[in-house]
Amino acid sequence: MFNTDLGHELALMFLMLDPFGSVTVSLAVTAGLGRQERLRVAVYAAFAAFCVLSFFALLGGSVLDALGIPIAEFQFAGSLVLLAFGLQMTLGKVSQMAFEMPAGAGLAQRAVFPLATPAIAGPGAILTVVLLANNLDRSLAERVHTILELGCCVVLLGVLLASAVPLGRLLGRGGIEICVRVFGMVVSTIAVNNFVTALKVIFRLG
Repeated sequence: MFNTDLGHELALMFLMLDPFGSVTVSLAVTAGLGRQERLRVAVYAAFAAFCVLSFFALLGGSVLDALGIPIAEFQFAGSLVLLAFGLQMTLGKVSQMAFEMPAGAGLAQRAVFPLATPAIAGPGAILTVVLLANNLDRSLAERVHTILELGCCVVLLGVLLASAVPLGRLLGRGGIEICVRVFGMVVSTIAVNNFVTALKVIFRLG
């Protein structure tokens, strides 16, 4: 169970939103757009991710319990999805999909995939809010408190995404692709760690 200290929860939640990886994916998704359009994509992505994570904070535990899915098995499956996404980033497929988006792709379309999910609201972030909210044991007020913490983290992330504009100009397409691949390795490492942790819990390996 996670420590319920406010500072610990905020730090853990923000890290699981993968701010650095999300910024690099954002740079790829918004390549070629104007400043105002980039800002709108950042807002759309932050809002969409907040909605997804808020749903799991409020109802995630109950849904898993109703389906008879243990948290450890949810973590196991989530780590596989996260690993697949991390490998796609490492191999350059995510940036390739982003750069090859049709010129007429809407801002909301660019924001939702792959930025809002799975870059921001990925398996790791979903699992984190489910455990922190713990809606099978905590009161509604406590769950709302967790969602407010989530809102603060998402707003901060949105600010980072919005400030990525000058960074994108500095790095260029080549630099963005390198950053996406590097952080893909980081995401893959986190996924493998979650995978091993879930296996230990499932098979009671201590």
